[in-house]
Amino acid sequence: MSESPVELRLWRQFAVLAEELHFGRAAARLHMTQPPLTQAIAKLERQLGARLFDRTKRSVQLSASGQALLPEVRELLARAQSLPAHARAAASGEMGRLRLAFVSTVGFGVLPPWIRAFRSRHPAVEFELTEATGDVQLRELARGDIDAGFILHSPAFAPAELRHLRIAREPLALAVPDQHPLATATVIALADVLGEPLVIFPRRIVPSLHDAILALYHGAGRVPRVAQEAIQMQTIVNLVSAGLGVAWVPDSVRQFQRPGVTYRSIGGRGVRGIPVAETSLVWPPQSVNPALQRFVAFARDRLRAAEGTG
Repeated sequence: MSESPVELRLWRQFAVLAEELHFGRAAARLHMTQPPLTQAIAKLERQLGARLFDRTKRSVQLSASGQALLPEVRELLARAQSLPAHARAAASGEMGRLRLAFVSTVGFGVLPPWIRAFRSRHPAVEFELTEATGDVQLRELARGDIDAGFILHSPAFAPAELRHLRIAREPLALAVPDQHPLATATVIALADVLGEPLVIFPRRIVPSLHDAILALYHGAGRVPRVAQEAIQMQTIVNLVSAGLGVAWVPDSVRQFQRPGVTYRSIGGRGVRGIPVAETSLVWPPQSVNPALQRFVAFARDRLRAAEGTG
């Protein structure tokens, strides 16, 4: 049989009596008469099964049990007093928890400075960060396992069922092994690339961008020679370093300086349009998490500021 919870009112009455050690003065502080206070303390002792005060006709003293309990009761009352302020902060997004997923490329761009700046402004918001590919993020968003995510996609291919905010737009660059002739070529034409073995991510990871890369080859009348697939951009670059082929990667991946890899841009004749990658912050339209709303507003402000200085 479970015990009945002790009312907060009784704990407050106990704490005041412990300070005053006089029923009359304690009752006056509590804006009540002495008999109801006496009854309340007796009720609390019965409920706890322990004597909290040693009473005589002339004095009231805390018992050993009362002395042991008093610090915890004071902490409980302080926390209870702070609850309204916490509730207001949580409702406004000034405190709370934000479960945020991201693709690895965001780690080379806005994620570190944004998280640092947001936390400095809203230190009571707790982040739960998870690195995950776009397909995994979409499943987790559908299940409610995360609040929002940074995903990669081709322009105009952000998930229609989600709200989204475009964070970045960048062309794809070519990651080439250092020992390959393309690494030192003055100009790289698309025709020089199309016959090279290709390291690429599986289509399920970013379908729109995968299709855009293949369309680049098909538009030139070629079929890509896929040498290896890998999920993470860092892994793809590492495989390029091992000499397994070349890879199309978002331009921001250039910041991942892996020995044995050179990043190049493509120019020259025959280029019909190098694919462009977009990064978007996405979240469910039905989300009511105030911390997420605060973060989205922060992201919009950062983007506007960047546009103003660009």
